[in-house]
Amino acid sequence: MLVAGVGVLSGCTAGPSSRPEIITNDGAAASTTQTIAPNEVPPLENADSGILWRNCSGEMADILAAQKLPAWLPVKCGKVNGVLDSPYAPDRGTVRLQLVRAGSGPVPIAVVNDVDGLPGTVYAARLAAALPQEFFKKFQLIGMDRRGTGNSAAANCVPVEVRRAMFELDPTAMDVDAWFQAAQTAGKQCSIVLESQLPALDTWRTAADLDSLRTALGVSRLNAVGHGEGSRVVSMFADRFPDRVGRLVLDGVPDPTADALLAYEGVAKGGEAAWDAFSADCVQRSCPLGTDPERTLLELLGQLRTDPLPTAALDVTAGAAMHAVLIGLADRGTWPELADALAAAKNRDPRGLVGILDPYAVGSDVQAPVLDGTLVTTCNDMHTRLSPDQVKTSSNEWMQKYPLFGPVTAQRVAYCAPWSIPDHPLPTPTGRGAPPILVLGTASDAVTPMEGTERAAQQLDSGVLVTWQGAGHGALGFSPCVTDAATKFLTDAAVPRNGTVCPP
Repeated sequence: MLVAGVGVLSGCTAGPSSRPEIITNDGAAASTTQTIAPNEVPPLENADSGILWRNCSGEMADILAAQKLPAWLPVKCGKVNGVLDSPYAPDRGTVRLQLVRAGSGPVPIAVVNDVDGLPGTVYAARLAAALPQEFFKKFQLIGMDRRGTGNSAAANCVPVEVRRAMFELDPTAMDVDAWFQAAQTAGKQCSIVLESQLPALDTWRTAADLDSLRTALGVSRLNAVGHGEGSRVVSMFADRFPDRVGRLVLDGVPDPTADALLAYEGVAKGGEAAWDAFSADCVQRSCPLGTDPERTLLELLGQLRTDPLPTAALDVTAGAAMHAVLIGLADRGTWPELADALAAAKNRDPRGLVGILDPYAVGSDVQAPVLDGTLVTTCNDMHTRLSPDQVKTSSNEWMQKYPLFGPVTAQRVAYCAPWSIPDHPLPTPTGRGAPPILVLGTASDAVTPMEGTERAAQQLDSGVLVTWQGAGHGALGFSPCVTDAATKFLTDAAVPRNGTVCPP
């Protein structure tokens, strides 16, 4: 529910699949871990891969073709096994993880995306297209679909009518009882459908999947890029396996605080900042929302509260529209499409907003709805459980402070409230003993706000923070300054000065 080619020189200042399974050789042994001095960037290692890479076929080929990747970028598909490690069968079971390799350089870099964003495979291919072609003389990006998402046994467990309600409910109506009822039904049904798999879909175990990938790639230390909430997985890998850490880049890290209310209030605040940046960009482009996009949005929400736009997929209500806005704000490259969709909805054409919501609320014949895997993973990671009164109080407070995104953010907190407390509470990553870790933050980020990313960088013993005074979710591939810093870190082990600020 809850990514445009760039140059690299700029100044900085201080669902179920019917496709035959791809067979892999998962038994490749990693080389002996290399000992490095404190604060030293590890050397690069070429892959000695036990993964069988093949031409992508079936639905993966169709999905990747839709990304319109450059002709110079070779893309292959593969799979690797991870250990399910359910609390009901510790260190046992198998989870099959979909991979995509973008580029053919000898040195691998794993890529993990938000659980509620594009599958890691697709995101890696899109990121590769935004990086300099020269970069791929040395590197290959290995995108991994997180367990329970994409083509890695995606969770598909929330009843259709409940999923629709979770998007259609108007958060400003403060019907907290309806939020809890939807969450309870979703949790109960997911427990029935997923059984022992349910508690194994979390960030802690996904970090171990990265170590399985490292072994299959035949390297002693894993280089990786985490985007958004995927950065939490990569930082947790550094926490669990510090002696296996290579060169890590975290692009927009979620707030590491265990206080869910503090973290989600930051998301509401980040949403307001991202909307302001979107509005300014919209006016500058003379977009169809006019000279006051916020007034146009509020008028649209008023219309939808009295006269929703029904479609076969879901009704475009005020709540659904706000979820679409939050989703659209995350990808700066599609801001023009978001503006067009809002303007069309005001003229009673819901197709643009439905197109944004479809992957999350409906899914397709080849992709399960994103909501299901997001809900399960988020609630398994979150150990705060709030009462209806606590949610209502927070919602009222946030509505006053963050009128656009406060209520919809409180709604998200409520959706985990009735779930069981996870068996393995997610610790705050410190990466103690790990080499330097590059952390990237974006000033106006609706998904991983800057304040939370700054706290995450401070918690990491070896975190080095570079921030971009821009807007959107993530800076890598959008800010030339940030992209230059990250590629130099990965390529040349050049660690930027902590606190470096890149211009808008």
